[in-house]
Amino acid sequence: MRLFASDNVTGACPAVVEAVLSANAGLAASYGEDYWSTALRAKFSEIFETQVEVFPVLSGTASNALALAALTPVYGKVYCHELSHINTDECGAPELLTGGAKLIPMRGANGRIVPDDLAQAIRGRGNVHVPQPAVVSITQACETGTVYRPGEILEIAAIARDHHLKVHMDGARFANALSTLGVTPAQMTWQAGVDVLSFGGTKNGCFVAEAVIFFKPEMAENFDFLRKRSGQLISKMRFVSSQLLAYISDDLWLQNAMVANKMAQKLSRGMAALPDIELAYPTESNEVFVRLPDYLIGGLRAKHRYINEDELDGKAVRFVASWVTTDEEVQSLLDDISQCILEAKA
Repeated sequence: MRLFASDNVTGACPAVVEAVLSANAGLAASYGEDYWSTALRAKFSEIFETQVEVFPVLSGTASNALALAALTPVYGKVYCHELSHINTDECGAPELLTGGAKLIPMRGANGRIVPDDLAQAIRGRGNVHVPQPAVVSITQACETGTVYRPGEILEIAAIARDHHLKVHMDGARFANALSTLGVTPAQMTWQAGVDVLSFGGTKNGCFVAEAVIFFKPEMAENFDFLRKRSGQLISKMRFVSSQLLAYISDDLWLQNAMVANKMAQKLSRGMAALPDIELAYPTESNEVFVRLPDYLIGGLRAKHRYINEDELDGKAVRFVASWVTTDEEVQSLLDDISQCILEAKA
């Protein structure tokens, strides 16, 4: 029933499983002083074509909230899209871990911040009566399944720089966006003006592994303390770092994302070709959002298909493909939808 409900319902891919089993052998230094954590920093620096600081954590919420805590003063503003995960799905964690920074949610088509709107929204610097502009946070891929092009990120980052703001990227589905765009990790991040990336692995083949990546090491000066204070400094860090190291080696992360994106595209095309179904957003990663009539929602539930009507603005149903989704599973869902339509029209 949970098939297509989320990419969080999947297990870990074989290479990640083997990496954790290998890390389990023998003794290793604790709190990130182990071989795997050291190798992970070097591998991420190679992938991003610059020296980075890497801090593994256990969840995307922790990754986002801690990244913002490192960038934002307690009296700061964080500009984000109104549908962003930090605004809608993290139970106030960014506000908590920043010590009270204020999120400024913005509207924008297809889940993306519009640069001109951002420029008009940034105000209040130096005014002691209002929170101070501090950070712009963008999501890649977005909660709507769409992606920012590198040029869009550059434009947003340029506005941020003009106003002395930092740029954070929520990359829970970073690999899916990268696979769609066909650009390098460097081109989509620091070369486009991103300062800090919340790098996701859990949704795309890891057990439980995320990372906060700083492209300017000086910005990470106090991060060790923030991570420890939040309970995210794991004593047996090798079991998190080994997952990520296997995940980003041999292009595994990109191969997994490619499968998920391909299956989402097949599902999106199949749904768009059926009557009474409307795509709510363009399908540009591994999420498909559609507007379904009530009869079709009821029919799919009767066939034990998981339907969540509470996604985003409450006007679309989400279907998510993952690294283990198969052609047969996509076709089976499309067949069930077609059957529901036929039954309703009979």
